[in-house]
Amino acid sequence: MELAETLGAATDMNEAALTGLIDVVDRHKEAQRWGFPSTRSWLRSRLGMRESRAKERLNMARQRHRLTQVTTRWTAGDLSLGYASTIADAVTRLDDTDCQAAEQILLEMVDQDFSAGKVASFGKRIRDVIAERNGTECPDADSRRGYERSWIDSTRSLDGGRYIKGWLNAEDAAIWDGTLGPLAKPAGADDHRDLSERTAAALGSVLSGGHRATKVTVICDLDTLTGGQAPAQLTDGTPIPAEQARRIALNAGVSPLLLGRGHTPLYFGHRVRFATGPQRQVLETLYSTCAVQSCEVPGTLCEVDHVGGWALGRSPTDIDKLSLCCGWHNRFKHANPERLRITRDEGGRYSYRLHPPGAGPPRTERPPPRLRAA
Repeated sequence: MELAETLGAATDMNEAALTGLIDVVDRHKEAQRWGFPSTRSWLRSRLGMRESRAKERLNMARQRHRLTQVTTRWTAGDLSLGYASTIADAVTRLDDTDCQAAEQILLEMVDQDFSAGKVASFGKRIRDVIAERNGTECPDADSRRGYERSWIDSTRSLDGGRYIKGWLNAEDAAIWDGTLGPLAKPAGADDHRDLSERTAAALGSVLSGGHRATKVTVICDLDTLTGGQAPAQLTDGTPIPAEQARRIALNAGVSPLLLGRGHTPLYFGHRVRFATGPQRQVLETLYSTCAVQSCEVPGTLCEVDHVGGWALGRSPTDIDKLSLCCGWHNRFKHANPERLRITRDEGGRYSYRLHPPGAGPPRTERPPPRLRAA
């Protein structure tokens, strides 16, 4: 137990030092200079952090300069990571005056041996605690929250689901109630769902476009549709059993895409500046995410990129000269062409690898394209 506690204290101090370095990287926008859209993206890609941990460390780094007592005690090994993280999360949306009051109150609770969970519970209602201590209670509970902007946090669960929490201001709450309220009513006497379940279903209906049809792209070989066992896949790479792919095809329209000179016009040379709808549909089957390695922006939210650069006259609007790239990396690629090494696999998919600032000129490798059926 002593060894574990000693190691735990050392780990907390290491985390304090790491957070200090993250603070420097974030304040000076160093991650962007190295080609990452954000500091959090850098934490996920280079330090291997999961989204929740990257978000926690970045928030702690940004609160360091406001939580002077917490930072001093944490760095010296007198405060654990759990307490430091809890206090940083509690003060995120407080102004500097309330932040100082909240820090003092929550540290007093730590010194009184309150558990981190108990401190977190007080942290969630810290504005009320501050008002009560200062004798400035407001009869209107909603006005005490002090949130100027709506906010929503979401975290993925291990099974691929998502936890959601947040707060909506009065205007956004009215939109929420007006849109979801009617859809969240019981569907009939046999509807045994509770309000929370009906609200989730209503939200899903709105996000998917209500009663409008939603496009789902399934990539498979013709052999799979005619009885083969080769699995299909969604655009994000999720495998679909062959039997399920055939069942989907029976209940949906099938739109064949040919990656090559076929029935769908995919080659326009320099006569067309922007990619067409069929070209984009083909690209979305090739790219589940941005072409830049480690970038997690879904391909469906990316921009069509001329690999060689349209303005330079080297990249026509042909399907084998296009890729999908998020808006941030698309602009970064145009401004820093020397920072990218472009390769292409046998399936025709381009991959962009970022080089550190000051590295030598990149090489571009482009093996001959191979025709694929999607």
